Amino acid sequence: MTIITISRGSFSGGQNLAECVSQKLGYRCVSREVLAQATKDYGVEEEILSKALTEKPGILERMAAERSHYIAYIRAALINEVKDGNIVYHGNAGHFLLRDVPQVLKVRVVASMEYRIDAAMTRNHLGREEAIRYIEKKDEERASWTRFLYHVDWRNPDLYDMIINLDRMSLESACKLVCDAASLDEFKAPTDWEEVLANLIQGSQVRAAIAMNKETGKSDRAVEIEANSGVITIKGVIDSWKDAEKIEQMIQKMPGVNDVIFSGILLKRY
Repeated sequence: MTIITISRGSFSGGQNLAECVSQKLGYRCVSREVLAQATKDYGVEEEILSKALTEKPGILERMAAERSHYIAYIRAALINEVKDGNIVYHGNAGHFLLRDVPQVLKVRVVASMEYRIDAAMTRNHLGREEAIRYIEKKDEERASWTRFLYHVDWRNPDLYDMIINLDRMSLESACKLVCDAASLDEFKAPTDWEEVLANLIQGSQVRAAIAMNKETGKSDRAVEIEANSGVITIKGVIDSWKDAEKIEQMIQKMPGVNDVIFSGILLKRY
């Protein structure tokens, strides 16, 4: 049982590689379906969720809480989507959204600017200068987004297990490399996969529930949730201890929750 994420810049060939790998391995290939499921589960328009994953943060990012809510919805939907394994995800930020899932094969696809310009001109019917502006804009938005949410540069090679340059090899060769890597023991599900997954699903559902709740969603600033056999640990930044109590009371009512612990909480400074 294997999970593969494929990250790419616009028009770098990542979608073609994902589809090739899924076909050869017989895995499901998933991208925007996750947004559609999050829309269905949490009642937020797909376009809004998509913007939360792609738009460059504003200077002040006044809607930071809303963005964190939308990311929580998408993460919950994605973790639920990959629970059975044998899947290739090539949507935005898969390697970040699944950061706590063990043994994920994280692949990044790169290509020269000329390769990407040609692809953009062909697929989007753009002129050369339009294609260059479009690609540069999308790259900057991705970089800003990951710096804002995760304080890292998405282009950092340390974030990936494999980096493939489609200027240097054919799609078939790249596909074979990824398929071979997917068979390695390092990327197979651990023996305690069911327990790990149950905790991840519960944690993501609790985080999404906090966002959905009218009272706790307003007070939530930047909380992170860890679940361990029904024990929920909350970390991050909250407005006040009164708001923390509201969050605790709400979580205690959720099925499967045995205890709620606050760890390293910071109160928001205005």
